[in-house]
Amino acid sequence: MSQSTKISLRSQRSLKQKATFVLIVTSLTLLYAFSLWSQDFSIASSQSSPWTILYRLFVVPLINPSYWPSFVEKSWLMIETVAIAYAGGIAASILALPIALLAAKNSGGKVHYVGKMILNAIRSIPELLFGVFFVAAVGPGSFAGVLAISVNSIGMIGKLYAESIESIDRAPVEAIRASGGNSLQAFWYGILPQLLPQFLSISLFRFEIDVRASTILGLVGAGGIGVPLILAQQQRHWEEVGIILIIVILFVVVIDSVSGRLREKLN
Repeated sequence: MSQSTKISLRSQRSLKQKATFVLIVTSLTLLYAFSLWSQDFSIASSQSSPWTILYRLFVVPLINPSYWPSFVEKSWLMIETVAIAYAGGIAASILALPIALLAAKNSGGKVHYVGKMILNAIRSIPELLFGVFFVAAVGPGSFAGVLAISVNSIGMIGKLYAESIESIDRAPVEAIRASGGNSLQAFWYGILPQLLPQFLSISLFRFEIDVRASTILGLVGAGGIGVPLILAQQQRHWEEVGIILIIVILFVVVIDSVSGRLREKLN
């Protein structure tokens, strides 16, 4: 092939790549423009201005001593919310393991797609729907919240578990087997040290998400701080809403900070 032919092929390939890039950018721009055009951005009138509501949410509860006892009361409800997330996360971390082993290509074999389908099905259902289902099944309260969190978390934890299993290094396992080790020793010394830090890191990360999800699940009667939040919001008692939001923000910041440091030590 002559030099001029090679240059011509490169030029055609470059032109094709540019045309593809322009087509993708144009399509995304048109799609974005259509999504904006199709939305209704009209603003309904309100008796209170946004600044007044923000002042009542985040300033009045802090400067008015009559609201300070509510911080203690609502903090106990937030602790209950964190407990729901913790119990549900522990259960999900355990229950996700066998499904992850089935979903991973190197452990599930030819039927790994069955495990992936199960995990995809679980992830496609919002946690609020699980909350409604379990509240109807076992009644309102924390137990329904724990069940909803545990089942909902299996989908994401199992997916990340499966990806970790698929990415393990086989060299330590083969070295143990070559030196006369059995399957249990190969797993204990070759596979588990690789997977355990990743599994713990995944569970901690999911716990952070579950704390937020537990707050939302309270809206459907699954326990925690969500019940007083929705009641205060419906009654337009913005000071109570602000107290709950401040407590949620503080708890989430502390949990994220502690969880982040633990994950750094695991990695």
